[in-house]
Amino acid sequence: MLPRRHPIFFILTRLQTRFRPFTMSLKTIAVCNESELQDGQMKQVDFEGVGKVVLYRLNDTIHATSAFCTHYGAPLAKGVLTADGRVVCPWHGACFSVCTGDIEDAPAPAAIHSFKAAVADGKINVTADPSLTLKSNMSRSPKLLSTGVAGSAKSVVIIGGGSATFFAIESLREHGYPGNITILSQEKHAPIDRTKLSKALITDSSKLEWRTAADLKIKYGTTLRTGVTVTSVDTSSKLVVFDGGKESMSYETLILAMGGTPRRLPISGSDLENVYTFRNIEDSKRVDAVAQEGKRMVVIGSSFIGMELVVAVAKRGLASIDVISTEEHPFQNVLGKEVGQGLQKYHESQGIKFHMGTQAEKIIPSESDPSLAAGVVVNGQTIPADFIVMGVGVAPATEFLKQSGFQLEKDGGIKVDQYLRVQGQDNVYAVGDIAWYPQQKTGESRRIEHWNVAGNHGRAVGKTIAGDPQPFAKVPVFWSAQGQQLRYCGLGADYDDVIIHGDPGEMKFIAYYIHRGEVVAVSSMQNDPVVSKASELLRLGLMPSPAELKEGKSLLSINISTASTKPRVESV
Repeated sequence: MLPRRHPIFFILTRLQTRFRPFTMSLKTIAVCNESELQDGQMKQVDFEGVGKVVLYRLNDTIHATSAFCTHYGAPLAKGVLTADGRVVCPWHGACFSVCTGDIEDAPAPAAIHSFKAAVADGKINVTADPSLTLKSNMSRSPKLLSTGVAGSAKSVVIIGGGSATFFAIESLREHGYPGNITILSQEKHAPIDRTKLSKALITDSSKLEWRTAADLKIKYGTTLRTGVTVTSVDTSSKLVVFDGGKESMSYETLILAMGGTPRRLPISGSDLENVYTFRNIEDSKRVDAVAQEGKRMVVIGSSFIGMELVVAVAKRGLASIDVISTEEHPFQNVLGKEVGQGLQKYHESQGIKFHMGTQAEKIIPSESDPSLAAGVVVNGQTIPADFIVMGVGVAPATEFLKQSGFQLEKDGGIKVDQYLRVQGQDNVYAVGDIAWYPQQKTGESRRIEHWNVAGNHGRAVGKTIAGDPQPFAKVPVFWSAQGQQLRYCGLGADYDDVIIHGDPGEMKFIAYYIHRGEVVAVSSMQNDPVVSKASELLRLGLMPSPAELKEGKSLLSINISTASTKPRVESV
């Protein structure tokens, strides 16, 4: 036996103390009567006064979790419950298992807490650590089956540092992938919540990072290389070459997650110093610096990114904000004419001037400083500008793959199979904005530039690489800040009819997009959780017909949560 003063004894004692099992301060509290919670229902209840818990009843079994979505804190009890044990956030499509609290769908960056629930003497009792029922502690660390094994021969290299990358790392470790993971990112920080850039012009990456570089290294066994430009991929030797050929890295499995590159219109003056595109932190810093009181802003394109920027700066006292677009109304191609008109009406009420059904002919340089733009010519007239933002879409960031033996689609995207594997390549996957992937119902390949899709791509491919092949079958979801929160789910690009309940001009509506007699997408404002319910109905193939919707049928009236619906729900 070691003497108590021996240094090794001291070290062992400290280690035993450090790794002694953590004992939570559990309390069991009767939170409501059993009769208050029927099959297929969920209910938020108080826990010790300040805490909140959500109860779920699936047939005769009661589950309990923490009450808030880990994405942006939405109350889960206002979301959607399904008979197969999913609860969907009412805001942005994040989804959790009510049985375990685990993440089912992005954009949830962390799991929720799961608590023990039992019935005694007609009361529902919940056992929980009270601190974990507080909104400030709404997130639970994921259950990582691996954090990497030193000396493992396995390795995943991920090119890109966005949503798909973050969720792929989480999924790889959650499902037990033991190998090395390396991120090669052009950006100078860990993966961030990029959606907040255009919505709030945040300029500090540390406020947006899902996980710090240190967390990625220590908790996920992942090496982050920032400021890296990949120049080629040698698939025969399984090497990624970067920094102009100065460095290379071998891989066993490669995930291509480069995202998109903002487009610039091929017009005179598009390369002037104060003509911006918008994608990253540096773009946010530039626009934030110039979008000040008294300045004149011109936005070319009525894209969601461009119009979110308009909302973000509209209260800053700019002298003028002009929007130039080839569409008749903003978002018309995606949301339809009536919704586009309604949103345009709102923006005009905020002082925004639209120049629709036209295009920017050229950008005029300043006479005093020819390196800066002074205006945009439209229909022969010059719209004055102190700065210009081009919101005309993105192109897949795949230019370097052209010389690397990859077959690219006409738009630069990469075709993948249902497991997101690149066709004709060994252990190479493509995810997010660059991926042309097959749709579940039709098998038709589409490329979709949604944050939510990229995140779910990452989760699916992580599971597949870890050894549990996961075909991708998620319903696309997106959201946008347009005075009110716009929600959208589905694939409505080829709609041939739109059914509208409510008034888009009042920013309160539900729009159903019809293609060949079926509802293929739904958008809404101020009608939560309609879009969350729609995403589940589309997933389950239970969306009502256009005729039923025209007769006034409500999606929220459709039962997908009780025991009687379980056979239909679980058959998907």
